[in-house]
Amino acid sequence: MSFAVTIRQHDGPIAVEPGATILEAALAQGVPYPHGCRSGNCGACKSVLEAGEVELAAYSDYALTEEERAQGLILACRAMPWSDARVAWLETDEVAIHPLRQIVTRVVGLENLTHDIRRVRLEIVSGGPFDFSAGQYAAVRVSNLPARDFSMANRPDQPVLEFHVRHMSGGAASRYIVRHLALGESVRLEGPFGSAHLREHHTGPILAIAGGSGLAPVKSIVETALHRGARQPIHLYFGVRDERDLYLDEHFTALAAAHPNLRFTPVLSEPLLPTRRRTGFVHEAVAADLEDLDGAKAYLAGPPVMVEAATAMLLEHGMSRQDIHADAFYTEADKLRLSTGTSA
Repeated sequence: MSFAVTIRQHDGPIAVEPGATILEAALAQGVPYPHGCRSGNCGACKSVLEAGEVELAAYSDYALTEEERAQGLILACRAMPWSDARVAWLETDEVAIHPLRQIVTRVVGLENLTHDIRRVRLEIVSGGPFDFSAGQYAAVRVSNLPARDFSMANRPDQPVLEFHVRHMSGGAASRYIVRHLALGESVRLEGPFGSAHLREHHTGPILAIAGGSGLAPVKSIVETALHRGARQPIHLYFGVRDERDLYLDEHFTALAAAHPNLRFTPVLSEPLLPTRRRTGFVHEAVAADLEDLDGAKAYLAGPPVMVEAATAMLLEHGMSRQDIHADAFYTEADKLRLSTGTSA
């Protein structure tokens, strides 16, 4: 027997089978429910439980704090109803709604950006068009391996899709892409997903903070804003460990030279040799430079520890949580740890 769940922003209830989450049932029934990771890590599907009872599977405290849970908030991707229920997703300033596509692509470009990051360019063969908002990601499937999430690094108006894939220790898919993927090979994609996308109607300052391959969605966001004529200040901070981890430095330096409203700041956290670059943790560099966050929006992408530290710093400096759009790159091991942890 299924439970009837009413969603305030959707006409008519949806049916949720026992053991299924509200999010997976909503998506299966065509509801454009805001979401991101679908594993309790990002908070994009945060919702208000207005009536009924749900059980929450394990999730990250970053995605849903104890205070928020006490206030009646839930994560739709972790919420399994115990009764008929009524929910409402949190309204944001802009919601990106694009058709969910399953497309087939062909590899048309491969380039090693660092010792462990490879740029992959894909041409759509069938299933398109693939519409997305800058900052979103897709589930990418290569060979016979499980799908893994990677962010688009190109602008949405560009026909060739670009991804920056870092070889993760123990990651079969990332290892294959970085070491074995070949030109002409077929790659399947599903998407787009993610709520940490560019707010195109926002005219205030943009603060973009990337760590490692988190530069991919940030690149899409910054380049899209500039391409569409953004005149507000755009501050891009890129944090990596050492020089060998830095990439597209010349590209963004040239972009900043061509656009006076863009400032690009690379930051090295563990340089092995003396350097003229900024050093330390990237969120500390941002904090040292901060003057006024009034009217600003922040876009964060990269390792969870960096995203969480930067989010905490911005909140301490008075930025509203609704103006912080974060995409923490949780590994499959991170997700497994959370899914097997103690339920909240």
